[in-house]
Amino acid sequence: MAKYRKKPVEIEAVKWGRFTQDSIDNLRKFIGDEAYKERCFVYPASNGLKITTPSSEVSVQVGDYIIRGIAGELYPCKPDIFEKTYERVNESNGGI
Repeated sequence: MAKYRKKPVEIEAVKWGRFTQDSIDNLRKFIGDEAYKERCFVYPASNGLKITTPSSEVSVQVGDYIIRGIAGELYPCKPDIFEKTYERVNESNGGI
């Protein structure tokens, strides 16, 4: 049986925080104004966020990371999985 290793891939990601104007502005900057308008739905009362992915609409909870995949797709990742899978390669702001 053959074994395979995942290729190292650098991704861009931000951590979703509480609903504030700064967090919305940073999210828009991260994914772009058009993508934000088309693919993001923010729920201020619950600090929730929904993102339309290529296959469905997914919920993002406070503390989840939003990852931009290698094809430009967006998807959430729970913090414990993110921290086991990825390591920071630069010192830019990682949270919104």
